[in-house]
Amino acid sequence: MKSNFNNYPGVEIRPTGEECVVGWDSIVSKLRHDLRGKKKITVIMECYQGIMEQEIASEIKKGLQPDSFYSSSDLFLPEDEIMALTAQDVTTDRIFGYITRLTLDSFIDKKKLNKARSEIKSKTEGLTIVMGVGASYLVENADCFIYLDMARWEIQIRMRRNEVNNLGIVNIDEGLEAKYKRGYFVDWRVLDRFKKTQFNKWDYVLDTNNMLEPKMITGDLFREGINIAAHQPFSLVPYFDAGPWGGQWMKEVCDLDKDTDNYAWCFNCVPEENSLYLKFGNINFETPSVNVVYYRPVELLGEAVYGRFGDEFPIRFDFLDTMDGGNLSLQVHPVTEYIQQKFGMNYTQDESYYLLDAGDDAVVYLGLKEDINPEGMIDDLRYSQETGERFPAEKYVMKWPVKKHDHFLIPAGTVHCSGKNSMVLEISSTPYIFTFKLWDWERLGMDGKPRPINIEHGKNVINWERTESYTKENLINQIEPTEFGDGWKSEKTGLHESEFIETRRHWFIKPVIHKKKSGVQVFNVIEGREIIVKSAENKFTPKVFHYAETFIIPASAGDIIIEPHGESKGKECGTILAYVRTNQ
Repeated sequence: MKSNFNNYPGVEIRPTGEECVVGWDSIVSKLRHDLRGKKKITVIMECYQGIMEQEIASEIKKGLQPDSFYSSSDLFLPEDEIMALTAQDVTTDRIFGYITRLTLDSFIDKKKLNKARSEIKSKTEGLTIVMGVGASYLVENADCFIYLDMARWEIQIRMRRNEVNNLGIVNIDEGLEAKYKRGYFVDWRVLDRFKKTQFNKWDYVLDTNNMLEPKMITGDLFREGINIAAHQPFSLVPYFDAGPWGGQWMKEVCDLDKDTDNYAWCFNCVPEENSLYLKFGNINFETPSVNVVYYRPVELLGEAVYGRFGDEFPIRFDFLDTMDGGNLSLQVHPVTEYIQQKFGMNYTQDESYYLLDAGDDAVVYLGLKEDINPEGMIDDLRYSQETGERFPAEKYVMKWPVKKHDHFLIPAGTVHCSGKNSMVLEISSTPYIFTFKLWDWERLGMDGKPRPINIEHGKNVINWERTESYTKENLINQIEPTEFGDGWKSEKTGLHESEFIETRRHWFIKPVIHKKKSGVQVFNVIEGREIIVKSAENKFTPKVFHYAETFIIPASAGDIIIEPHGESKGKECGTILAYVRTNQ
């Protein structure tokens, strides 16, 4: 059966594209029209990291022909000073840093800034454009404020292609790991803090994720679109990537490129990483989905979740595909105290594996065998890392057979990994790079180099009491019936009592009402070709979702009704939802 998975979901803002300006010629023409008639005009073009500043500046200069042009990059501190400034956060670790507490003004030379400000203020006529990261520091009251945002995944692709530098330094040829680490722990934290202060200042927002087809909308329309998203069900734009253990399941189910060797994982609900499409007719205006969290946190998250986590989206859904692939790395995640002390994160990466599909020989490695010697296991891990000889995983780690719709709970500190021939929906808390790999099955990464192993971090957080008996009694298929009605039933499937996320699975052939929770909910369609989500209070137009798609229900959306739709009418469908427990 042909896939109906939607790889380009979005939020409909207008039925036509008339209010979205597309292409450089149209954009500069629109700006020329709006800026005409004034003797002195100042334009701010504030940028996020990863913007192709030189290329955009060329288009803007050609189209608007400014009398003066300032690049904010000229105002940054010397590179050696920025390296020293950020050293304690970037660290010397290959993968991990510390969440910076720096702000954008820390990177700027105050003398250079004051000189440029004075020059701009003294001008009595002509068009002055100030462009770049921190451009708005130069002008207090511009005639036009344009914000150039950038999707996190596109930044990473540009990093891979050696097209962009990190904030305030020239490192375009540095390896992806180093650039991503600096971005994650420093650049994006600094720029997100700065962005949050600016939403209501923007006259225009520019999408240059596709440099050949830039798009521009007004700030008012952008804010309206974000507000619409925060009040109705929506999906983020999923992105897929290959990996050394990647499989073949998503190729078929998610209608992906068959010529790609494999697809290892998919982020489909990680607002820090995913994009959101604001739809204007057939035009997709791309914006980082975290903008919804930042601009409308209470409407999206709910007061209780916002009160606990602030403007962070605490629930993560993603896919791990090992069908006809290989095992994930044997790994463990840090406990809360460790992640707070070592990396500056507020909470840790508790998670679970929900099996969307499984082969006959599929397994999950979870927990430790009884009465093992911890020192012996760590010594064997170190020996394998040093010599390349195989680590005897089955001597130490429990291996459990799995089947479709099993649910394995993985609180922090639990040794685990998915084996080959599984399709995992990973439901977890949001910190998503804090995986301490213990063993990687004698293989290389996609770049042909050994992937980083973190035995020394791992040994500090492994819970040695998570053995066979504990795992069986507490972490595998902790499924309890909760409610039922005409044509539907609900089950509690997890997570562990130490985790703040709760999950519910629903099976239904008829409509099922989901009462409003105290916070945001995230769903995935685990069975059935097509479902429809309706508002019990007519707050939004009905939304259709398909098998394996993930969607978000904002707290403001109220009570909803989910039922089979289209070809699924009269057939059993299933969803799993996650939400934040409010009694912790």
